[in-house]
Amino acid sequence: MPERFVLDSFALMALFQNEPGAPKVEALLEKASKGECELSMSVVNLGEVAYAVEGRRGLQAAQEALSAIDQAAIQIVDVDRTLALMAARLKATTGMGYADCYAAALAQRLGATVLTGDPDFQRLEPAVAVEWLTG
Repeated sequence: MPERFVLDSFALMALFQNEPGAPKVEALLEKASKGECELSMSVVNLGEVAYAVEGRRGLQAAQEALSAIDQAAIQIVDVDRTLALMAARLKATTGMGYADCYAAALAQRLGATVLTGDPDFQRLEPAVAVEWLTG
């Protein structure tokens, strides 16, 4: 069974802004395109990417980013009641940002590792596996 990763918005923002973690994200996208790993992202975190890119670079850049995500081997997971309540529980117990809790809840559901550079995820270790983006 291939490794499973959940992308936090931080991971895709690192890619789109060519930040130090971008090569690791690119490598995982390449592996996913070959079926060597599975990448998922909650629709909530997708929304985070959209508003962050639009706020920094405008609507056209956001649309281009969304198009690139749609073409990548990333499964976008809709939020259902169970996932929303899992995220709510994480929010209540950790105080993390609610959108981050969706990435963590999805990772728990899938038995996956969250790919991020967001230090808030330290609050969840070891309950949620985290792979850190580093320079």
